Amino acid sequence: MIQAETLELLEWPRLCQHLSTFAATKLGAVASRRLQIPQTQDESLTLLAQTQEVYKLETRLTTGWTFDGIYDIGDALERAELQGILSGEELLNIATTLAGTRQLRRVIDNQEDLPVLTELVADLRTYPELEQEIHHCIDDRGEVADRASPKLAGIRQQMRQQRDRIYQILQGILQRQSGAVQEQVITQRGDRFVIPVKATSKDAIPGIVHDTSMSGVTLYVEPNGIVSLGNQMRQLIRQEQAEEEAILRALTEQVAAVKPDLERLLAIATTLDLATARARYSYWLQANPPRFIQMVGGGGDAHPTRESITLRQLRHPLLVWQNQHEQGAAVVPVDLLIQPQIRVVTITGPNTGGKTVTLKTLGLAALMAKVGLFVAAREPVEMPWFEQVLADIGDEQSLEQSLSTFSGHIRRISRILEAVENGEENESAIANEQLSTSNSLVLLDEVGAGTDPAEGSALAIALLQYLADNTQLTMATTHFGELKALKYQDSRFENASVEFDDVSLSPTYRLLWGIPGRSNALTIARRLGLKPEVVEKAQTYVGGATEEVNEVIAGLEAQRRRQETKAEEAAQLLKQAERFYQEVSKKAAALQERERLLRQQQEQEVLKAIAQAKGEIAQVIRRLQQGPMTAQDVNIAREGVNEIAQRHLPPPPPPKPKPGFMPKEGDRIRIPRLGQTAEVLSSPNEAGQLTVKFGIMKMTVSLEDIESLDGEKPELPVKSKSVAGETATSQKKQTVTVPQQPKPAIRTSKNTLDIRGWRVADAESEVEKAIAQAVEYGVLWIVHGKGTGKLRQGVHEFLKQHPQVERFDLADRSEGGEGVTVAHLK
Repeated sequence: MIQAETLELLEWPRLCQHLSTFAATKLGAVASRRLQIPQTQDESLTLLAQTQEVYKLETRLTTGWTFDGIYDIGDALERAELQGILSGEELLNIATTLAGTRQLRRVIDNQEDLPVLTELVADLRTYPELEQEIHHCIDDRGEVADRASPKLAGIRQQMRQQRDRIYQILQGILQRQSGAVQEQVITQRGDRFVIPVKATSKDAIPGIVHDTSMSGVTLYVEPNGIVSLGNQMRQLIRQEQAEEEAILRALTEQVAAVKPDLERLLAIATTLDLATARARYSYWLQANPPRFIQMVGGGGDAHPTRESITLRQLRHPLLVWQNQHEQGAAVVPVDLLIQPQIRVVTITGPNTGGKTVTLKTLGLAALMAKVGLFVAAREPVEMPWFEQVLADIGDEQSLEQSLSTFSGHIRRISRILEAVENGEENESAIANEQLSTSNSLVLLDEVGAGTDPAEGSALAIALLQYLADNTQLTMATTHFGELKALKYQDSRFENASVEFDDVSLSPTYRLLWGIPGRSNALTIARRLGLKPEVVEKAQTYVGGATEEVNEVIAGLEAQRRRQETKAEEAAQLLKQAERFYQEVSKKAAALQERERLLRQQQEQEVLKAIAQAKGEIAQVIRRLQQGPMTAQDVNIAREGVNEIAQRHLPPPPPPKPKPGFMPKEGDRIRIPRLGQTAEVLSSPNEAGQLTVKFGIMKMTVSLEDIESLDGEKPELPVKSKSVAGETATSQKKQTVTVPQQPKPAIRTSKNTLDIRGWRVADAESEVEKAIAQAVEYGVLWIVHGKGTGKLRQGVHEFLKQHPQVERFDLADRSEGGEGVTVAHLK
């Protein structure tokens, strides 16, 4: 009973009503308004997981998450089970509900990281064959279609023919007896076709009178000539109704046969809609998912939480709604940061300062987390899972029941203590412990009020000490100064107060922690113009100690405001630093992109120069091959090659001193002839060659072509002398030897082929074309992907037999690894 009272005191039904506006179906709206509070933490965790997954799904989908076509078919299923006959509209609603739920499952199945929703719809049966049968028999208007059965189609064909014959006869009568009819129309009364006849001319058209106008001047007559046809038409109508009933009965029986599965389908659709409503409401509220902090076993004082309750910038959801939809005042958030050892928080301060709102905000936050809603607070949101939320808020004064304010509070608090005791027994039974603290949240407004202040404060102290021993957390508001001192006597107590502006004489609705509220009655009275001698006389009754306490509290409040000002300034500086960091990051990214474009442009120019040089050298070689060579021809060719080298290669730098440099893997070196700085990928081999990388290009260079970043030349191997000697000897024999530089392994779009997703047979022809085009580059990159490996195996078999392929191997990890094959061409 007290838990139901608490829901009313916290205005929980009003929050549920707001939640229902975000539901997409009628059942979802009803479930939202009748939201059930889970009894276990596991249930709450499941509901939160559903909300989070739908939240993620809605932000990910471009077309949205829709519940179109899903209706409340519960009553129809019950009537089908009782062998009633469902109407065509009810059957059509069942069919669209099946289709709509199937679409929801399809959306969930297409996502990979929705385990809770996937498990929810795993066993969902949507009976597409039943849906198809209903659509075959029922048209979009909810009526039985002609195609439902050949017999029905035949009956309706006869009805159309009979109707045409009746219309022909009546049209003839209207034309022949135009003076006797009131209006040239054919109408119906019941299932009989009639024409309006003037009452004064009723004998002109003999027949059966089925109706009379209100004035009595018009008679609706069925002429004798169509009476037999009308009787036949009535028989056909009855046959049609009987056939339609048989079709509807057959479909109803199919629905009744799978009623349990359809009820489960409806429950799952409602669960999904409710989760969607929670996600959309949480998104509108700009709320964040809560995390339940764990409990430590044990009784008495050794039963704190492992972590602090963290609710920063907590807002009251009903006030947010009022501000957004009812033009209410702006919502002032509060910070609730409660240390693990705290069991009781006493809030003091002036009336209308926000004390009661703080209690309700915390109570609603605890309930929202339990039902799977996000909490309107800044991340992280961390709080215990409270088994019970119990509240005594407001005035229960009743003249009818002869209850004073104090009596009303005591009766409700008695029910709260009884619920706490029952909670302790339940937890002890679960944990098999002799002593256990109830995992309850207790909210008390104006504890001990309504009676003598001395007795009221004594009762309040005893009550809060009892709750500190027996509940997880209690938050109470009070005006008793004695309760402020409990913090300094028991480490489980904490003080908080609502801030009061001395200048405007009004509360700011901000919650201050660790500082008790000071008495403002005399100050307010003085500023509102009460006679000074009265205020001073009252001050003598209060005593100097109270004034000193107020001064101390005022000093603490001023110090807190200074700290908050400094914290705000630090936050502004942090935001400014973050903004500068983002600007610098953007500029760095722009520079990197510019460098990449310049490097790409340079690579293209190098490739273009290499291609042009190859073409010119090829022309020289063709001229030499076209006939007998003479010494003059050889000299001309040599000059042509030297001219090409001078045009396309940068001039060699002047010799540098400091010999003896030897590059090793990982060093940075310079290639003067290319004007590039590169990274050494492999140490020099016996021939004095090493592999380097600059940008995205890799190439093999000789030690002669490199130098250190300090300009130091490497030590050349002895073998280079013999090579030089052989070159000189070959020149003496008047044999032209064109210097061949090692081909750089440069990867471009012209020597890269992407065949991912292709069949082996189709890929072979494309590889053949790509090899022919990439011969001048010497290397072909084939991107086939990893997958099952069949495409890679087929490509490798093809390359083994190809005459132009010298060898092939898998690419480096940085270039694709097992998903790319590099073919070296002859």
